[in-house]
Amino acid sequence: MEFRPSRFEVLPYVVKNLLIINVLVFLASIVFGRNGIDLYEWFALYHWSSEKFRVWQLVTHMFMHGNVAGPFPDYEGGVMHLFSNMFALWMFGSLLENLFGAKRFLSFYLMCGIGAALMHLGVYTYELGVIRDAVAQFQLNPTFPEFSAFLSQNHVNINSELGHELYALKAAWRESPMDDSFSRGAQILTGRYRELYVDQATVGASGAVFGVLFAFGYLFPNTVIYLYFFLPLKAKYFIALYALFELYAGVRNVAGDNVAHFAHLGGMLIAFVILKVWNRTQRKNFY
Repeated sequence: MEFRPSRFEVLPYVVKNLLIINVLVFLASIVFGRNGIDLYEWFALYHWSSEKFRVWQLVTHMFMHGNVAGPFPDYEGGVMHLFSNMFALWMFGSLLENLFGAKRFLSFYLMCGIGAALMHLGVYTYELGVIRDAVAQFQLNPTFPEFSAFLSQNHVNINSELGHELYALKAAWRESPMDDSFSRGAQILTGRYRELYVDQATVGASGAVFGVLFAFGYLFPNTVIYLYFFLPLKAKYFIALYALFELYAGVRNVAGDNVAHFAHLGGMLIAFVILKVWNRTQRKNFY
């Protein structure tokens, strides 16, 4: 595959504007959030079964980062989320834009992001089915053993507000196993857990950025990347290890892990498909 850039730019046009847009949207989220307007309600990505889902969220979620609106904003986490994505976009995306050209790189970036979102929603649909079945099973037999099994099998995060309530009820129920009020309370809380799971929002450019990262490793497999600035590793091995880690983390699904690992893998998969199609198309045109 050959692309011939006219000249190399440290901060090419598309990457530069993507950085600016992401920073401006992040700042707008903070300003609007402090004035009672949650932009995440409209532009973060929700599951298609949620009343909050809008088609444009397949694109707009790529420009939203962190959780800097609502009643409990996390500014530090939001800044780190934004910085890590934008730093990777600049580091690897600049080279790719110089190689592909502005229009082709922008198309590649957006397709990776949308593809990552669709893969995430597909996996999320499966997870929602598991949650709904688990809640329905518990509702039919609301006993303490079933409740305890529900919390452990569905990786309920004790650090979340609802998770704290669920585990507090479990502790109290253990102390008074004959109190029927705990059974009714558990039914109500597990129902709330199911509804909140449907309305979880996904934000970030990570899916598109992972597509960019994969393309870098695919096109420049022997380029040495220095992990933590001192550990050298060829790009092809770095990408392979990263993909395996994302697969492991996604399948493991640990409580409290709010990273959309399958979106990352989706970005990589779409990047692979796009590069293969472009390569085949170029060969046909050449011959």
